[in-house]
Amino acid sequence: MIKNFVEELTWRGMIHTVMPGAEEHLMEGMRSAYVGFDPTADSLHIGNLVPIMLLAHYQRCGHKPVALVGGATGMIGDPSGKSSERNLLDENTLRHNQEAIKKQLAHFLDFESHAENAAILVNNYDWMKSFSFLEFIRDVGKHITVNYMMAKDSVKNRISSDSSEGMSFTEFTYQLVQGYDFLHLYKEKDCTIQMGGSDQWGNITTGTELIRRIESGKGYAITCPLITKSDGSKFGKSEGGNVWLDANRTSPYKFYQYWLNSSDEDAEKYIKIFTFLNQDDIFALVNEHHEAPHLRVLQKRLAEEITMMVHSKEDLDNAIKASTILFGNSTSEDLKQLNEQTFLDVFDGVPQTQIHKSDIDNGLDIIAALAEKGGFLKSNGEARRALKENSISVNKEKVNEDYKIESKDLINNKFVLLQRGKKNYFVLQII
Repeated sequence: MIKNFVEELTWRGMIHTVMPGAEEHLMEGMRSAYVGFDPTADSLHIGNLVPIMLLAHYQRCGHKPVALVGGATGMIGDPSGKSSERNLLDENTLRHNQEAIKKQLAHFLDFESHAENAAILVNNYDWMKSFSFLEFIRDVGKHITVNYMMAKDSVKNRISSDSSEGMSFTEFTYQLVQGYDFLHLYKEKDCTIQMGGSDQWGNITTGTELIRRIESGKGYAITCPLITKSDGSKFGKSEGGNVWLDANRTSPYKFYQYWLNSSDEDAEKYIKIFTFLNQDDIFALVNEHHEAPHLRVLQKRLAEEITMMVHSKEDLDNAIKASTILFGNSTSEDLKQLNEQTFLDVFDGVPQTQIHKSDIDNGLDIIAALAEKGGFLKSNGEARRALKENSISVNKEKVNEDYKIESKDLINNKFVLLQRGKKNYFVLQII
């Protein structure tokens, strides 16, 4: 059964521009639409989540999603929104990145079933690699005028007098290559729609123009808004750079924290865009949040839904558990369940010092660990006073003056967490 895709996206705030006739075209029956992904890394990041969600909603509405990995266009560099050219990739790297990206997309799209609208993945390198330059300028280039190409914002911005970089011929041809992708998929896969961010409108409409001029056909464009944060900072970036979908690049704990730390205004917008919750459920959550904003109901549900989709229920549970360690009543057993990366993420920025394993093997006196060996506290006298005040914990458990740190205290065989009071932490790293 076909559901109204444009209507679904509209209430979610995910529509920027829809080419006239596209909504009616979609309601007539199952249609194929594609979105392009840049394969210059072996992981997508959360900036890619909006186009991923476009395809996921598209499939849920009964249509067939096509994910295009831009192997050929990745070798050129899209000028839209960029101020300079990107690095070019070799074919082996592209293939590796393509497989990694497909695994991530499979969390959102059904590639495996025998359903008529099962998703497919294509790589434009496969049809561009044997296309000679002379063939391309003869068969494609002659149909689009330079005047048409120069009128695009992505070109105008790069060749304006304000731009110091200018624009290479390679990048100038980008919109033709992307336009040809649409034409190729239109002919080979009966793909009649291309979707993407609003900055892609110029490239997409070059494709619809090629379809009209070469095939006398009709292609459609649908774009979504570029996501912004209410404080003006860039969506998808943290202090450490991109927030990636790959757990090895951004741990599930840090991924979870990114969404948990959304502002109220952003969380209200994001929960519509980045989850599959229905309108009634979201409306109820927003109301609940407005009644008690300090409980951060929206942020918690948003972080839970999206962490579970990108990673797993187990990763989500671990991230929630790790999130309570700094502020909750966690135990040494909770700490010992953290993997090394999550432990380091939770205590990122906490002062650390290194201790030799031989010191631990014989049992390290707590006063020496706090002062002389560790350097958490300034002197043995201060360490004794803190211990008498019952304010010192080892791995979240209160200890007294007689305590010795031994191998059994190690977290991941290499860390011991010292704490004074509620908020002062210190990490001993065993080498």
